[in-house]
Amino acid sequence: MTPVQLLLSAAGAMAVGVAVAFGVASGTVLSLLTQATIYAIFALGVGLLLRQNGMVSFGHALYFGASGYVVAILLQLKAMPAEWAVLVAIAGLAVLAFVVGLVIVRVPGVAFGMLTLAIGQMAYLTASRSRGLTGGADGMSIDWPSTLFGLPISLITKPAGLLLVSWGSLVLALLLLALLLRSRFGAITEAVRDNEERARFIGIRTLLPRAAVYALSAAVTALAGVLAALNTGFISPESLHWSLSGVALMMVVVGGTRVLWGPALGAAVYFLAKDVLGDHAQHWMAIFGIALIVVIVFAPEGLSGYLQRLWTRRPSAQAVAPAASRTTPSTAPSTTPATAPAITH
Repeated sequence: MTPVQLLLSAAGAMAVGVAVAFGVASGTVLSLLTQATIYAIFALGVGLLLRQNGMVSFGHALYFGASGYVVAILLQLKAMPAEWAVLVAIAGLAVLAFVVGLVIVRVPGVAFGMLTLAIGQMAYLTASRSRGLTGGADGMSIDWPSTLFGLPISLITKPAGLLLVSWGSLVLALLLLALLLRSRFGAITEAVRDNEERARFIGIRTLLPRAAVYALSAAVTALAGVLAALNTGFISPESLHWSLSGVALMMVVVGGTRVLWGPALGAAVYFLAKDVLGDHAQHWMAIFGIALIVVIVFAPEGLSGYLQRLWTRRPSAQAVAPAASRTTPSTAPSTTPATAPAITH
């Protein structure tokens, strides 16, 4: 898609979000949609790492939960305004992830996933036992000010307001990432992902782009963590647990990474299944697990890749049909009289 098409798509998506926010009267439905949107941003961060680096992280809950803790601690200490606390949380974790990424992206395959899992669980245990700073296992409340970015906090924390803020953040993140991945940076990271040795042979420094992708995915995940803290007004060590990373990874697998919005689609499917199946089955995760296996076997590119394949196949099939009708030879019998063979004596 061209930049103009991306901008038009983003404007259309924002219009859909505004229509849903003001068209749905149920606060429960709006809260569910807000949660799904926040986790869509979380899954987008995990999926970005898998899409551009080909790496699976089991520790991205570290950045999801740590962003909430950073904001909560800075507001508790009254160190800076809330707006700066939000920006410092996202930017600071991105810088931290870049430094960590310079070390861990060198580790290939499963070892990288286990290393991210170990780092994430270290943060989880630290938050659980640092009672004086983080409240320990009980967590801590976030004292948001009366206004945030010039808007009353009472307006932002309404169900419709939170959905608009979360949806706008998701659309903006998708737009900026789509524009970034269209640039030379996206081409370099894809080259490194596909064949790092060949990319190094043609003069590309492979370490910095991979660390930059890891930091970028951490920043997107931290944005989701800030929105989750704004939604609940509370943060606990459970936000740092590896199981949240596993849930986000399931969303990525279901949605797929063939297109950028695939993980967001996976998050929507996950929360829809959780809401629908949870009302009728106690062990709904087992049913979702079976569906996950079906997707992996029959649509390894995820639901987004399957939908994209159907969409691209449809126009080509419509274009082939008229061409086939024009090139089909006529089956009508010939009216040209046959010439008798000459008889020689």
